[in-house]
Amino acid sequence: MKKLNEKWLSQLPFNKIEQLTPVSGGDINDSYSLLADNKKYFMKVQPNRGKKFFEHEAQGIHLLSKAARVPHIIQYGQIEEDGFLIQDWINVKNNGDQYELGKMVANVHKIHNSKFGLDKNFDLGKIPKNNEWNNSWTDFYIDQRLNPLVHMAQKNGLWNDSRQKGYEKLKKNFISEFNERDITPSLLHGDLWSGNFMFNEKGLPLLIDPDVFYGDREMDIGITTVFGGFNEQFYQGYNAEYPLEQGWQQRLIYYQFYYLMAHLNLFGETYGFAVDNILNKFI
Repeated sequence: MKKLNEKWLSQLPFNKIEQLTPVSGGDINDSYSLLADNKKYFMKVQPNRGKKFFEHEAQGIHLLSKAARVPHIIQYGQIEEDGFLIQDWINVKNNGDQYELGKMVANVHKIHNSKFGLDKNFDLGKIPKNNEWNNSWTDFYIDQRLNPLVHMAQKNGLWNDSRQKGYEKLKKNFISEFNERDITPSLLHGDLWSGNFMFNEKGLPLLIDPDVFYGDREMDIGITTVFGGFNEQFYQGYNAEYPLEQGWQQRLIYYQFYYLMAHLNLFGETYGFAVDNILNKFI
């Protein structure tokens, strides 16, 4: 964690900083509780990445805010070479209304677009995202999401002939199955695991740390199933608001594969068994 000196802190948009305390906030950023001008804030710092690093998150928060409860961003910017993002502090409750969370995610997915993708790529993360607009979901998902993860796994020595064989079959099945569906591009959170929602002190849900783009809404749902943390009320709330198409449970495997491939690249062979478990279903 970078040591923030007085000169650095003096450039934040506050008159007086009373306290700065490191807190847990994921493995990507340095995170702090910040007491300034008699108010508490949450601050993320990305050393040596500049303002651009947080542009994608700020854009995502802005887009999600049209249909979801999200943190209020005070400011994001750059001090020296470091990117920073400051938002209001949220007093978190351990649990809350997952039915309401499901409805909220469904309302995000009701924000539609004419194409798949986003107006900006995100190149500064550990897994760069090619978001170029695409009229075809199968082309977008394979060429702009899955293939880059496979190429990364090959480069990292995490790929073999057996995985390639399973992947070729998975792609073939995905194309034939999904080309039959009429998929409307929905605004996706993009990283919807249980660590990216929280409940405020009233027990109301918020979405945090988005990686937005427009895609098949079942992709967000698939990601919710990989590590758990979403209960039956979540899916009931979602389907009450925006029912999923018949057979959705069987199709989630394609999106679970994406998320596990991302984790294989980020954390290594620990996730190899889970990746193989999916690929073996296609061999």
